[in-house]
Amino acid sequence: MKTFLKVLLLVLFALLALKLLPLTLAIGFLLGLAIVAVAVLGLSLLAVILAAAIFMGAVLSPIWLPVLALLGLIALIKRTNRTTA
Repeated sequence: MKTFLKVLLLVLFALLALKLLPLTLAIGFLLGLAIVAVAVLGLSLLAVILAAAIFMGAVLSPIWLPVLALLGLIALIKRTNRTTA
């Protein structure tokens, strides 16, 4: 009798799963679309941030290139004045 109930429950769960299959597939499809939309928006946002960084680097190059050259010169002078042990 116990085995019969187990088989009957298994058949009922299989029928319930088949009955709810379209709903499950629809929810999965909507979740997949949401993930794709978030990925596309994330990549677009990353592209905008990268473009803004490149633009700011180009606009500010008259400022940061001489500063970088000065820092390099200071580092070079410090390295040549170092005493050995």
